Amino acid sequence: MEEKARTRLMSGLAVEERRLEVDGIGTTVLEGGDGPPLLLLHGGVECGGIYWAPAISRLAQHHRLVVPDVPGLGESQPAGRLDQETFAGWMTALLRLTCAEPPTLVAHSLLGTLAARFAAGHGAQLRRLVIYAAPGVGPYRMPIGLRAMAIRFALRPSEANMERFERWAFADLDRVRRQDPDWLDAFTTYTRRRAVVPHVKRTMRQLVAAGTKQVRERIDVPTTLLWGAKDRFVPLGLAQDASARLGWPLQVIDDTGHVPHIERPEAFVSMLEEATRTPS
Repeated sequence: MEEKARTRLMSGLAVEERRLEVDGIGTTVLEGGDGPPLLLLHGGVECGGIYWAPAISRLAQHHRLVVPDVPGLGESQPAGRLDQETFAGWMTALLRLTCAEPPTLVAHSLLGTLAARFAAGHGAQLRRLVIYAAPGVGPYRMPIGLRAMAIRFALRPSEANMERFERWAFADLDRVRRQDPDWLDAFTTYTRRRAVVPHVKRTMRQLVAAGTKQVRERIDVPTTLLWGAKDRFVPLGLAQDASARLGWPLQVIDDTGHVPHIERPEAFVSMLEEATRTPS
């Protein structure tokens, strides 16, 4: 059932799946499209990079896409520990293997925090950074309701607990379901199946610990913030404060929660294209 669900998520996408050895870690990467390189880095989600699927074919029209599963999530092998040092080594190797020139890096949620620290120390490897709904842009405290749901789902990744999580993640889960019920069912099934794998559970715990700490390092790479207006995981106010404090442009997608690229993919792609066109 897991393999069938992933096949459904991959159906019709303008990318091919490759298996690469990245800094000693077997890494699954989706690649496709043509144009300036764009690397899409998923957030703290058990399914890995496949959750970018609703936006992939649109973005591949104007970019060469690189969409990896980070170590320990999706179909990639785990690292001993997914901390900042491991992430930096893996990211450096991934860029060397997949990008002939510095790409724009779009990094979501918890991985957005690790990507921001990477940009601070390895800015020459990136053309631009888009921090997408990442808690590390400010002093973040996980909402109590979200923490309770995350623990509940980790202990028992049932269909009911997954739906509770999704109702927090989306501004309107029922609308998302109406858009493409088959895709959402496959996403839910595949994510739940990955959530019971021991190394995935371990990676998620490590990622929460690393990804919720504020980034205080200076980032010289041109940086844009991208957020859903109704994000309940990482509230918009955190991004607004960071934008005012750091001078980073902030793009806000109306009527969306934590994952606009799934909830309103056309609006997400439009905003992202605007962000990448902004002069460096």
